[in-house]
Amino acid sequence: MWLARFVALLQRRPASKRLLWRGWYQFLAARYRQPDWTFMNYGFRATDGTAPRALEPADEPDRSLIQLYDTVAGAVPLAGREVLEVGCGRGGGASFLARYHGPRRLVAVDLAPRAVALCRARFSVPGLSFEVGDAERLPFAAGTFDAVVNVESSHCYGRIGAFFREARRVLRPGGAFLYADFRPREEVARWRTALGDAGFRVDAERDLTPGVLAALDADDDGKRSMIASLVDRPLRGVFNQFAGLRGTMIYDDFRSGALTYRAFTATA
Repeated sequence: MWLARFVALLQRRPASKRLLWRGWYQFLAARYRQPDWTFMNYGFRATDGTAPRALEPADEPDRSLIQLYDTVAGAVPLAGREVLEVGCGRGGGASFLARYHGPRRLVAVDLAPRAVALCRARFSVPGLSFEVGDAERLPFAAGTFDAVVNVESSHCYGRIGAFFREARRVLRPGGAFLYADFRPREEVARWRTALGDAGFRVDAERDLTPGVLAALDADDDGKRSMIASLVDRPLRGVFNQFAGLRGTMIYDDFRSGALTYRAFTATA
């Protein structure tokens, strides 16, 4: 309980929130280097009967996690374009986008240097590169990219408005912002307003919560098994929450509607 209160206190200040999440992802990259752990999102399973994308056998174990990326980034064609992913984590999403969506160049950035080093050691895909980069101060010139992708990362940022402005800045005129994350339901209106204040035109907004819940249910047993085999016992409760297992606060808040998971397609 004291740990949860301490984390909640740190998240109230933008600078400490950024440091908290940077430290967490630095720790994960240093402590857990398993080659088959390349994604960190809640996943997505279509609930409307949409046929799933065909995947290579090696990608099939990550189906739910890949489908979240596919749902968000597949809103516009990326073939032949220059794409930036902000908040690439362990690199699985960037690798999928580079291999299946065919961008001419894909640069993936993350605030945690150890995570970036892990990605560089793990992935060798033509046109894909990994760099250390701060979402609120992106290290690129204005108008560099045709699309910016950001999946389940922005809840870690200190100032979401600063990130939206930076994403808008590095996009070429007419470029696409392909974005998804979760928020408390009462914050959704402010979320939309921040996108508009940054200069984006929101072309589509989708509630992905039912599909995210379906993925959490489908993957629950596998996640529990992985956590039990990899994670030291004192940290298992933290990892259970982080993974959104059934019975955790995150899962229950999605189920009750207190949390909503949204995808936005916006134009610069």
